[in-house]
Amino acid sequence: MASTDSHDVLESTQVVIEQALRKLGYNDSMVELLKLPMRVLSVRIPVRMDDGSTKVFTGYRAQHNDAVGPTKGGVRFHPDVNENEVKALSIWMSLKCGIADLPYGGGKGGIICDPRKMSFRELELLSRGYVRAISQIVGPTKDIPAPDVMTNAQIMAWMLDEYSRIREFDSPGFITGKPLVLGGSKGRETATARGVAIMIAEALRMKGKDIKGSRVVVQGFGNAGSYLAKFMYDAGAVVIGISDVNGALYNKDGLDIPDLLDKRDSFGTVTNLFQNLISNEELLELDCDVLVPAAIENQITEENAPRIKAPIIVEAANGPTTLEGTRIVTERNILLVPDVLASAGGVIVSYFEWVQNNQGYYWSEEEVDMKLEAMMLKGFRHVYEIHRTRSVDMRLAAYMAGVRKMAEAVRFRGWV
Repeated sequence: MASTDSHDVLESTQVVIEQALRKLGYNDSMVELLKLPMRVLSVRIPVRMDDGSTKVFTGYRAQHNDAVGPTKGGVRFHPDVNENEVKALSIWMSLKCGIADLPYGGGKGGIICDPRKMSFRELELLSRGYVRAISQIVGPTKDIPAPDVMTNAQIMAWMLDEYSRIREFDSPGFITGKPLVLGGSKGRETATARGVAIMIAEALRMKGKDIKGSRVVVQGFGNAGSYLAKFMYDAGAVVIGISDVNGALYNKDGLDIPDLLDKRDSFGTVTNLFQNLISNEELLELDCDVLVPAAIENQITEENAPRIKAPIIVEAANGPTTLEGTRIVTERNILLVPDVLASAGGVIVSYFEWVQNNQGYYWSEEEVDMKLEAMMLKGFRHVYEIHRTRSVDMRLAAYMAGVRKMAEAVRFRGWV
């Protein structure tokens, strides 16, 4: 997310939060409380680099609201991380938790760095330094981190180990997205993509279509995008387009997804191995049944929304459609499944992991997948019902579903 856009992303999130709270009948005080995180910590992390120099990194942790329960959300390592982005993402996490009916508020963290240019040792020192810097405000009953952009199970393992050293007891529930041997949950790595796949199948069902033979375009080939393309391919859908940072591949008869997965590098890049690429812009406007923006924000805007041909858009990325873009696609009767609903699979299975850690009892992958599907479908039907009965677009419906639990918890606690 480019830093120039982060202020817009925070502002547009606040606009919809306010609309949702007003529609639900809450007052100015509630809007004032929930439009920004209750706590944002900015930290400086010195790391001794491999060349002997010390580099100081800046990191953040935002906690939106803990009226419902501990805050929960990922930590991203990216050069464009900034405070406004982290604030907006923490609010989105609150909404995801509300839609899924989880006992959490939203949190989010990030460090301004480029992990692609750092050694394994430097990444470990940075991960541990971040936990030391935020250790006072996180914990299994306070705020539970997880993986996000350019972080993974190994980074979570280092963070867990550092937290256990500081607290001097083993607390696997401090962080989710861990390796299985350290208390991770089966199904966690693929959870976001599996949740999106469930939403695609349900959206197609609403339009009277079957997933088998449906033409799907996936923008982005990172963790969510690549797993999703594989799930679609395995379900019999025809994936006609995928993209990464270098461009997009298109084949009207369908791409060989298993072959592309074999060839992609660890950062989700594969198109550099091919000729005859199309642009990301062209990819979004392909004639297909389902369009899945799974890359970065602000991809569907007022400029290109009139040219989108897909009757269904399922947002796997954070904020890929602007507010104007949302308005235009809704007016064109395109079914938009918004990010706070479609990509809730990650936090749902993170919640399952935390529950398993607290119980010391671990579930099979089948059990995880079954519970995930039930919660995703319940969330979809709740949001769709608000959209239908209150005559609001799907994004506003999702925000209304997501913010209500938190607002009620705030009201009962007597904060507002």
